Amino acid sequence: MSPAMSTKVATTTWNIDPAHSAAHFKVRHMMISNVKGELTHISGKLELDGADITKSRVEASVDVATINTREPQRDAHLKSADFLEVEKFPTLSFRSTGVSRRGDVELVVEGELTIHGVTRTVVFDVEGPSAPMKDPWGNTRVGLSATTQINRKDFALTWNSALETGGLLLGEDVAITLDVEFLKE
Repeated sequence: MSPAMSTKVATTTWNIDPAHSAAHFKVRHMMISNVKGELTHISGKLELDGADITKSRVEASVDVATINTREPQRDAHLKSADFLEVEKFPTLSFRSTGVSRRGDVELVVEGELTIHGVTRTVVFDVEGPSAPMKDPWGNTRVGLSATTQINRKDFALTWNSALETGGLLLGEDVAITLDVEFLKE
């Protein structure tokens, strides 16, 4: 075996652990405060290249029916045809198309985000992945946090309502944060 072959680190596959992962979002409400919510059933895979992290890839999907803003009527409205149309578009998905470094720690992951049947290129700022760690049951885990901001109108989420005092009920910008834990295959 040549020295180059003996030092090569293989690509490893990691599955998202839905019990320890969530997607959070935040949008401006009535131009005075933020409404936050989460989607809790995330699935997907991370192909982690140990020799060159920029060659890594990730794919994830989120079950839109799990949306929770702590207000049942608002959740029902978000699932309706006015917004996410859960019956027609039951999942949100992301597929990375490129990974690059920013500084010594942070990564930038570009990819295709599909919401409401519309796909757009977005960029996530990523903290992680963490160093691999064994859990008490012998599984190896890594974690990461990723953030981005989108304009909901870019994804055909255009419903809004004018306020009597001026302005609109909902802001257009949506901040998204993913906190994800992966299990090594």
